[in-house]
Amino acid sequence: MKTAEMMNTYPAAINLDRDLLARTVDALVACAQACTACADACLSEEMVADLRKCIRTNLDCADICATTARVLSRHTGYDANLTCAQLQACAQACKSCGDECEQHAGHHEHCRICAEACRACEQACNELLAAIG
Repeated sequence: MKTAEMMNTYPAAINLDRDLLARTVDALVACAQACTACADACLSEEMVADLRKCIRTNLDCADICATTARVLSRHTGYDANLTCAQLQACAQACKSCGDECEQHAGHHEHCRICAEACRACEQACNELLAAIG
């Protein structure tokens, strides 16, 4: 991905570590993709009715991660309070989705992979939150 390269072209000061910011955006994009793909895979499973909550949680997490990536990619007029609130919501969405996918990971490989992406993204959001202070 070109995230770090793009972050380094921003002409003004960024009050956050650009590498940490880029890694977080990359984790967010990867998680959004994994959640979208997992939801789609769940829809193809024979027992789709048993996966309704997983599908819903996947789609919510994907949307929240994608939005958070966009918010973190904008720096002009930066609002730390808004960024922190968005990161907190995203970390919670990733935790919820990771927990839900873990329940199905023994039967569905896509849920195992998605749970891993959610855990990595949750950690990245929390690391950035800690750096913001």
